[in-house]
Amino acid sequence: MVDVLIASLEALLPLFEHNFMNQSKHSHAYDLDEILHEIRHYLPSQAPLKDFVHHNTLHAFQHLPFHQALKQANSQFGFKGYLSIAEYQTLYREKKIKGEILQQVVQNHFGENEANHWAVKILDSPAIQQTYPKVGSFRAHWKVDYHINLDKSIHPFLFRLLAAYLDQGISIWSFPVESTGFLDAIRQINQASYSSIFKGKRAKKLIANPKLNLTQLLEILVGREEAYGWYLFDQQFAHPGWSGMVSVLEDQPSSLLDRRPIKFEDLLIFECLLEIDALDQKFGENWIPIGVRFPHETSQLFETSLIEEQDLILQCFQEAYEWSYYDEVLAGISHVKPVAESKEIPSFQAMFCIDDRECSMRRYLEFIAPTCATFGTPGFFSVEFYFQPEFGKFHTKVCPAPVFPKYLIKETASHKKLQKDVHFNQNSHSLVRGWVSAQTIGFWSALNLVKNIFSPSSSALEVSSFKHMDPNGSLTIEHKGEFEGELQIGFKIEEMADRIESLLRSIGLISGFSPLVYLIGHGASSINNTHYAGYDCGACCGRPGSVNARVAAHMANDSRVREILASRGIEIPVSAQFVGALHDTTKDEIEYYDLEVLSEANLRSHHKNVGLFAEALDANSMERSRRFATLSKAQSVGSIHAAVKKRAFSLFEPRPEYNHATNSLCIVSRKSTIKGLFLDRRAFLNSYDYRKDPAGKALTKILGAAAPVCGGINLEYYFSRMDNDHLGAGTKLPHNVVGLIGVANGADGDLRTGLPYQMVEIHDPIRLMLIVEHFPEVVMEVFLANPATYEWVKNYWVHFVVIEPVTKQFLHYKDGEFVNYKPLSSIDHIDHLQDKLKDEAGNMPVYLIDSI
Repeated sequence: MVDVLIASLEALLPLFEHNFMNQSKHSHAYDLDEILHEIRHYLPSQAPLKDFVHHNTLHAFQHLPFHQALKQANSQFGFKGYLSIAEYQTLYREKKIKGEILQQVVQNHFGENEANHWAVKILDSPAIQQTYPKVGSFRAHWKVDYHINLDKSIHPFLFRLLAAYLDQGISIWSFPVESTGFLDAIRQINQASYSSIFKGKRAKKLIANPKLNLTQLLEILVGREEAYGWYLFDQQFAHPGWSGMVSVLEDQPSSLLDRRPIKFEDLLIFECLLEIDALDQKFGENWIPIGVRFPHETSQLFETSLIEEQDLILQCFQEAYEWSYYDEVLAGISHVKPVAESKEIPSFQAMFCIDDRECSMRRYLEFIAPTCATFGTPGFFSVEFYFQPEFGKFHTKVCPAPVFPKYLIKETASHKKLQKDVHFNQNSHSLVRGWVSAQTIGFWSALNLVKNIFSPSSSALEVSSFKHMDPNGSLTIEHKGEFEGELQIGFKIEEMADRIESLLRSIGLISGFSPLVYLIGHGASSINNTHYAGYDCGACCGRPGSVNARVAAHMANDSRVREILASRGIEIPVSAQFVGALHDTTKDEIEYYDLEVLSEANLRSHHKNVGLFAEALDANSMERSRRFATLSKAQSVGSIHAAVKKRAFSLFEPRPEYNHATNSLCIVSRKSTIKGLFLDRRAFLNSYDYRKDPAGKALTKILGAAAPVCGGINLEYYFSRMDNDHLGAGTKLPHNVVGLIGVANGADGDLRTGLPYQMVEIHDPIRLMLIVEHFPEVVMEVFLANPATYEWVKNYWVHFVVIEPVTKQFLHYKDGEFVNYKPLSSIDHIDHLQDKLKDEAGNMPVYLIDSI
C-alpha cells in the first residue's frame, strides 16, 4: 500500500509544480489581464449553433492526468465526472462490469497483496458524500449574509440584452444602435433614452465615464485585490453559457454571420455596474464590499485537490467499466481470421467518412457486395475551403474547425428555387394583418400540426442535408485568377493534386483503382433539432460533406491532376472515375452527383451499384430502428426504412437519430484487421495501411486529427452523460432558441452548453480507445514529435492500443511505454445478425458475424 501511495505522489509531482506556478502568479499584485485569461480558459468554448462542433468539455484541465482532472473539476466547479457508486454497483450486478476485469484493474492499482481487500471495499462502498465546489461559494455571501439575490435581480435583464445585441435574425426588431462594441452600445442607449438602464445615480455616473475600467468597479464591489479573481470566477460561472459565448465571439468574430463586436471585459464591466446599481437600490451607497467582510484568496481556487479513498473507488469502477468493453473488442480482433489479399481489382470502391454511423453502413455494403472495397477517411476529403451557395449572403467553412482555409468555392445555380411557406412571413407582426393571419392561416396551421402527428412529411421547417448544395448547380473548383477579399476562388491544378495525393496516401489507396470510386460524405435531416449542426460532419465544421465530396471527385477526375499524381507514383487508370455522393444518416438515403461525366460502361455499372447501396441502406435503417422505442420491428425491412425516414419530418420526434451516441472506439488499420466483426456502430473507422507508410508520416496526420476530433466527440458525450445538468444541456423539451446562437430554458435562462439528454440517454460513458495497427516504435516516434497529440494519450483522455503487425500482439500504452495486453473475453459467432438485432435494444456485445 505504501508503494501505491509513493507512486501516486510521484505521478502528481507535475501537477504540484503546475499549481505552485499558478499560486505564485496569483499571490502577486492584482493583474486583471491574467485573471481574465484564467477565467476564459475555464469557460465553455462552444461556438454558435451553426458551427456546433464537438470538443472536450473539460479542455481546460487537459494538461492533467484524466482522473486528477476530474477531481480538480469537481472540487473547483462541482462537475461530476463519474457515475454514482450505486450505478457502478448495478452495472457490476448486470455483468456490464465484469468481475475478472475489475479484479485485474484493482491488482494494477493496489498490487496482488491488497487486491482482495480493495475489491471487497469497492463492491461494498456506500454512496459518496456530496462535495461543495469552491467557485460560487464567495459570491454566495450576497444571498446568505446580505440577503439579496443578485442573480435573480440581474440575470433576466442581462441575458435579454445580450440576446438582443447578438441576435442573428430571429428577432422582429434589430438592436436600436450601431456601435463599435457592446459597452459603447450601452452608453449610446443610456444617453439617448428617456429612461436609463440604471436606476441609481452612481451607476449612471460610472457608465458615463469613457475611462471607466473593471478595477474601479471591483474596488466598489469586492474591496480587496486578493479576492478580485475569485469574485469574477463566481460571477461568470453563475452563467457560464453566456460568458463562454461572449469569450468565443471575442476570439472568433467570424462565428457570427452578422458581426457584433463584443469583448469579454465589456460583459464584466456591465454586469458589475448592474450589481452595484442593484445593491445601491437596496442598501443605499454605504454598503460594505463583500471582500472586506468575507476575505478570500484567489490563489486558493487553484490548490491541488488530493485523491482520497472514495476517488480511488470511482477510478477503479470507471476503468473496469471501460475495460470490460475494450477487452471484448480486442478479443474480437484477435479472433478475426487472416484472409489472403485478393489481387483482383474490386468491383467498386467507396470512401466514407470515419464517422461511427458509417461503421454499420460499410459492414452491410461489404456483405451485400463482397467484391467491393470500402475505406474510411475524414469527411472533408482533404479539401479545405469556404463555401458560398447560390442566393447565400455569406460563406461558411466546410473543413475542420481549427483550419482557416484560403480558398472559396462558389455555387452557380440559376434555376434553383427556395422553398417558401405562407406560414412564415412578416404579416403576422402587425396589428391588423396579425389578426387576419390568426383567423385564417392560424386554423390551417392547427390542421397541419395535427396532420404532422399522424403523417409526418417534408416542409419548409425541415433542415435537410440534401439542400446544402444544388446537385444541378456548378461549382467554381478551378482557380481562374479571381479572388474575393483574401480568399482565392477555386484551386490551382498543383493544389488539387496535393490534396488528392494526401487523401489517397492517407488510406493506402495508391494503386488498384476500381472503374468507379465513390466519395460519400454525410449529413443529417431534422425538423425538430436545435443541435442539427452536431449531427452533420464534424470534419466539415458541422455541415454536410456533399460539397467536399463533389469537389474532391472533380479534382480526382481531372486529367491534369492525374498527370501530376502519376509523376508522384500514383497512377489512376483512364477508365477509373470518381463519383461524389452524400449519405443522409437520418433518412438513410444517398444522393449522387455529376453522373453526366461517367462513361457509358461506368454509368451502367453505377446503376447496378445503386441497387446494392439501396439494399445496404435498408439493412442499415433496420439496425438503427432497434434503438427507437416507438417503432415496431414486426415489419418488412422496407417498411421499417420508410418509418425511419418519417422520424426526420416529425415535429414531435426529439430523437430523429442518436448521432454519435455509444461511440467508444477509433480504429486506424486495414479493413481486413476487423473484417466480419460486429462493433454495433460504436467505432470511428480510419483506413490505414502501415506497409505503405513505414515512417508514419501519414499516421502523424491521422492521429493529429483523430485524437482531438474523435476524442472530442467522445468526451462531449461522456461528460454530457455523466453530468447533464452542468456539462450537458438538460432535456431539450423546454429549449428556446436565443438569437440563433444558442438555446436556453425559457426566455430568461442561461445558454445551455454540451448535449441535451435526448442525445446521450443511451450512451455508455466510457473514454475512447484508439487502436492503431503499426510497430510500437514508429507510433512512439509519432507521439514524441507531436506533443498536442501525445497529451491526449499520456494523460489518458483516450486509451491507446497498438496492434503489432507481425506478432498480432496488443500493446497498451501505460506510463510512457507499451505493455503487452492479453484479452480475457470469449467471443461468440452469430449466423444471422438481423434476427439478433430484432430482440435487442441496448448495446450489444462484440460478435463475429457470418451473414447479415
